Amino acid sequence: ANRESWSWREDDFSKARKSLERKPLSIERTKGSEILFGITPCSLALSQSRRDLFRLFLKENSGSRRLVMSEFVLQAMARGVPVHHVKRRELDALCRGQVHQGVCLEATPLRFKSLEEAEKPDLGDEESPNRQLIWLVLEQIQDPMNLGALLRSAYFLGVDRVVTSQRNSCPLTPTVSKASSGAMEVFDVYSTDDLRGFLKAKTAEGWEVVGTVSQPEDVENVPVISCLEFKWNKPVIIVIGSEGDGLSLETQLLCHRMLAIPPGRALHPGIESLNVSVATGILLHSICSQKLKHGD
Repeated sequence: ANRESWSWREDDFSKARKSLERKPLSIERTKGSEILFGITPCSLALSQSRRDLFRLFLKENSGSRRLVMSEFVLQAMARGVPVHHVKRRELDALCRGQVHQGVCLEATPLRFKSLEEAEKPDLGDEESPNRQLIWLVLEQIQDPMNLGALLRSAYFLGVDRVVTSQRNSCPLTPTVSKASSGAMEVFDVYSTDDLRGFLKAKTAEGWEVVGTVSQPEDVENVPVISCLEFKWNKPVIIVIGSEGDGLSLETQLLCHRMLAIPPGRALHPGIESLNVSVATGILLHSICSQKLKHGD
């Protein structure tokens, strides 16, 4: 009986130990911090000094990524950021199962900038007479993956500034940074609580405000042209609407023209539009390629 009792206790202890091994360590977060994840967002956040940084978490025994992890350690040391080598399950828990590539960084969040914050100092050479300026304005983009992809395209294609509406818009989260492939870490994003007032003010300054539409027949009182016909001859604002509804009617009526992407074939009902970030990439490339041809 004693032997049976001992064997049961030993088995019980073994199960308890395995259960503890499976349970991720709880890492207490610094108040007001968030967890960035992924190699590029974390590396750029470390190099840019735009966030306060608390701790860097790296996957122990990183194998093929050993060199990358060594570079992270050097970056963190240069910034005075403590480095913790942890098991994969700890990283999974930190970023709630997102694709972290073996790296998480605890840092303060990035905030939208107000338009007043950098309106004047930023514009010195931008306002020279022949300077082709392009700003991207986002109305109620709510999906973090779409927002990240939009920022990545805007950064890559040479957009001068991105402005979002404050109302019903996705904040600048770690998921947005990852989806932007780190572009959010190097590219300021502005926000306004009066989108229509902002567009009216830019129109008064001589900017052209151009909306976007997937179904030209849905637009009234604003001319619709193919993006291939658009000629860039003054500073331009491209306004992109929400994923489901597109631009609000009030915003449409502040646009001088609406751009549409011509399809390459007759389309089946139900698949007549593009994802908002893909459509924006096509429109921006169509316009920004004129910048490359003509120069400043």
